[in-house]
Amino acid sequence: MDYKTVHEFGSDEYVVEKSRFIGYAKPAKSEEEAREFIAEIKEKHKDATHNVWAYTIGMNMNIQRFSDDGEPSGTAGIPVLEVIKKEDLRDVVVVVTRYFGGVKLGAGGLVRAYTKGAKIGLDSAKKVLKKMYTHIFVELNYNLLGKFQNEVTNRDIHIADMIYEDNVKIELLVENERIEEVTGFVTELSSASAKISLGEEEYISTIDGEIVE
Repeated sequence: MDYKTVHEFGSDEYVVEKSRFIGYAKPAKSEEEAREFIAEIKEKHKDATHNVWAYTIGMNMNIQRFSDDGEPSGTAGIPVLEVIKKEDLRDVVVVVTRYFGGVKLGAGGLVRAYTKGAKIGLDSAKKVLKKMYTHIFVELNYNLLGKFQNEVTNRDIHIADMIYEDNVKIELLVENERIEEVTGFVTELSSASAKISLGEEEYISTIDGEIVE
């Protein structure tokens, strides 16, 4: 099952009515990871007025938690959680830190501020689609290499590694739904002389179909 999340740690900030809002986001595979990150940001900004947070864990977002951290109920934690849910993101934690600037924003202003804080944090952490890929290992004769590379380029298949020994050993990263297509063209191209073996499966980050390193 493909799912959306963020690729890496990210942060961004902005100021509204003299209050400084810093949005942080990070992938989190468990509640423990999410809470460790929240604790880390709270420690970093222990002088802040508020450290509001939210996270979703699990393929079905079965774990959802949030905290207003002292802001009026419904004006901070829930808006941050709603941004995560509207973006359809799994396994992600967001913290929005606020340094109060002396001007009250009102309930509507707080909702807008924390919503924006969450969005800029998530954007900076690179929103990605996680797709299941399989490592495919191909060993073939040197005289087939040029033809093979052309075919791989035309089919937009990712080469992860190439080792030059007696034969060329190539590691491909292939979306699970394309395994049959790839093994089929390699077999045909090499007249069944290539050695093909399937390795491990793993979730890989992609943006618009391109693998994100």
